[in-house]
Amino acid sequence: MALAMAEGTFIVSSESDSSGEHTGSEEGEGAPLAIDGLSAAQREVLERCLHTLTHAKNDSHTLAALLLITRLCPAGQLDSATLRRIFEAVGLSLPARLLVTAVRGSDASGLPPEELLSLGTALLAALSTDPDMAAHPQLLTTIPLLLGLLADGPKWSPQKQAKHQARQGMEPDQPSQAEDEQSSQSTNTTKEPVQDTAGFKAPSQDATSPTGSEEGTAENGAPTSHSTVKLDEALTTDCYQVLITVCALPRGPDQLLARGAVPALCRALEQKQTLSHEKGLPLLGALLSGKTKERAWSKHPAELLSLLARVSQDFCQATGLTQLDMCALVPQFLPSPGGTPKDTDLTPTVVSLWAALRPMLQAKLTPGQLGPVLVLSACLLDLCGWEPVGPPKFCCLLVNRACVEVRMGLEEPPDTELSPQLQQTLTACYRIMEAAMEQACSSQGVAQQSDAQPQTAITGLSLQQSRQVLRVLEEAFSAVIYHLQQVDPSRYGDPFIFATFRSLCAWLAEETSCLKEEVTALLPFLMGYARSHLQGESQDQGLSNWMSEMSVGDCSQGGAWTGKDAVRYLLPALCHLSAEDAPRKVLLTLDTPGLLVTFLTQGWGDLRGKGGAALARDPSMETACSALLNFTVTEPERVRKDPCFRSLESLLSEALPVLLHKPRLLVLAANLCTLGLMIGRLKPAPKAPVEAGQRRFISAALRFLRGALDSSSGPGPVRVSPAWEEWWEEVGELWRLGLQALGGCVKAQPWIITLVREEGWLNHTLAMLGSCSTLPDPHTQGALEEALCALALQCPFCRQEISVLLKSSAKGALGSMGSLRKSLTTN
Repeated sequence: MALAMAEGTFIVSSESDSSGEHTGSEEGEGAPLAIDGLSAAQREVLERCLHTLTHAKNDSHTLAALLLITRLCPAGQLDSATLRRIFEAVGLSLPARLLVTAVRGSDASGLPPEELLSLGTALLAALSTDPDMAAHPQLLTTIPLLLGLLADGPKWSPQKQAKHQARQGMEPDQPSQAEDEQSSQSTNTTKEPVQDTAGFKAPSQDATSPTGSEEGTAENGAPTSHSTVKLDEALTTDCYQVLITVCALPRGPDQLLARGAVPALCRALEQKQTLSHEKGLPLLGALLSGKTKERAWSKHPAELLSLLARVSQDFCQATGLTQLDMCALVPQFLPSPGGTPKDTDLTPTVVSLWAALRPMLQAKLTPGQLGPVLVLSACLLDLCGWEPVGPPKFCCLLVNRACVEVRMGLEEPPDTELSPQLQQTLTACYRIMEAAMEQACSSQGVAQQSDAQPQTAITGLSLQQSRQVLRVLEEAFSAVIYHLQQVDPSRYGDPFIFATFRSLCAWLAEETSCLKEEVTALLPFLMGYARSHLQGESQDQGLSNWMSEMSVGDCSQGGAWTGKDAVRYLLPALCHLSAEDAPRKVLLTLDTPGLLVTFLTQGWGDLRGKGGAALARDPSMETACSALLNFTVTEPERVRKDPCFRSLESLLSEALPVLLHKPRLLVLAANLCTLGLMIGRLKPAPKAPVEAGQRRFISAALRFLRGALDSSSGPGPVRVSPAWEEWWEEVGELWRLGLQALGGCVKAQPWIITLVREEGWLNHTLAMLGSCSTLPDPHTQGALEEALCALALQCPFCRQEISVLLKSSAKGALGSMGSLRKSLTTN
């Protein structure tokens, strides 16, 4: 890998470097010549240099041509076509070889290592200005080298460092006047735009400067084995230029993360390396603010926790405008909600951040200053909830300030365009309101049921305070409803509208007694918006990116935001609204059952697509079943006539047999079973032969219902089956409703009786009742009794079997069923 340069053929002296740099500086201070501004003679020279690059026989000729091009036209002024010609002539292997040779400290090149570093990084920085070159695999292979330089400097041996210091003409433990001048020049350089410092430059004699480590230097003046060499600012700027350009590429953050950028940049900050705070910290923030945040935290928790502690300490120690400015910085370094590493307690850090935020929220701030404060507050709430926030009075103040911002921001004329900064502020306010409404509503509910002081996550929140919070929340959501009423369908793809819709749905899921008329009037928009997102997901990628930029990380399914999330968030509200007469009538005119069936069909397709053990519970599908169940109970005529319910029956006949073998999806199976049986009781007896799908569903439903209770332990009380025990609180009521619906199906469709007998449900149930003393609860006994009564009334054979067992088990659970006894005596 050493450069094959003939010593003496091409060596850049310090004098030529200085003159070259001076010339370039003068050109830069005047009017830099763009390619179009070159004279004919200059163009001729440029073409000759490019020709030399193309036909160079060795690296010496290549470097000479590059330096001439630099003198003629700085790289920041080169157009992409010329850069492309340079890239094709030089390639990326040359700067890579320069870096490797420099890092190894080899003298075979004829150039000092520090000059090789300067030239190599300058070449990379210039070539990276073209996005295609920045994404080139050869350039990406240099990233670990650049990161190592930024974090630890060149790891030269003590002898090489001594030679470097000798070239600097200085004692190892004393900075020289030249080093001070270089530091001053570097400071001036950083004030220019990045592209101006990314050009081809002659290698700087002062590309690196030595610094003793904590161990210091040896007595003879040579550096110890632990001393380091710090990079100068110009060279460091070039390194960061490459990394920043790569990070801006579509897959750039992934490329940097895979090549160890996070631990290297954290190490640079810890060791206070050159420009680590000015450029390394923002680069880390960019890596941690997007989709790579969770992966970065999972791969490097220790480094990022230390970084977060350092950033938080700086924030808490800052004052005035500096502290306000840092509010926008801190959220980048917080982990995602639910993404905190195990065995990690963030509470001390979060408590200290809240302590610094409280005076800000209590002060008079401009809207521009208050916005970042509220964004940081929302991120901390997402991360650790209300407990570390502070006293109840401050919690109420935080909610009030968020609600006031929402009212002021949304109660503008319909044509008013909201700035990105205001959208981010309002999105943060929505999250504060969502966190507050759950606490206030639960506090209100507990207080209505008990005289005891309600216990919520907002410790010490009184009933009066919870009512005040609900009042300001109601006013804020009135503004949200007003804003959504003005939304035209052409804006359905706007991510901010999605965030506003999501916030209102969270309110409706918790509190539907307020603003009933306004919500009912808004139903056409809510349904139209949800339907448009479910049917067309063209905006999904933009939505996911926007939510990430707004620091909203709790997608309902834990992955990327998609259009289906609009329906998911609306489902709890649909459950509440479909149970009330007036909203339900409006929902029926909007074909809400059809939307729910479409959502279930797509959800089932997604579950089947995952296959195997990957099948995971989807609560939104269960909620959709609950809403459809409300329509089935309250609107029987609609169920009989609406074609979407025929489609639903087909889906149920396909899904339930599969779910019988998926214990993790027991709750979904209970919902589908009960929903199907409730629909079946409304259907008349078929005149033609029974469809295969109907038989398949009823057969699966009977097997499912049979598995709930376990009497295998012998005489005594029946217990809930072990497989059902974990979910019994959620499925017990559904199971009992399913048994009652089974009785209705038997009355409406007598052909089901044959399946009841063939599948063994009747024999199993009678055997269980005959051997047990009691059932788990009276409701379970009532549901079983209702199903058995229907069978006894409709089928003589069933009545006979039940009678025989009842006579032999008069003292067991079966003997206590008085209604069943009466049905046996009915003709």
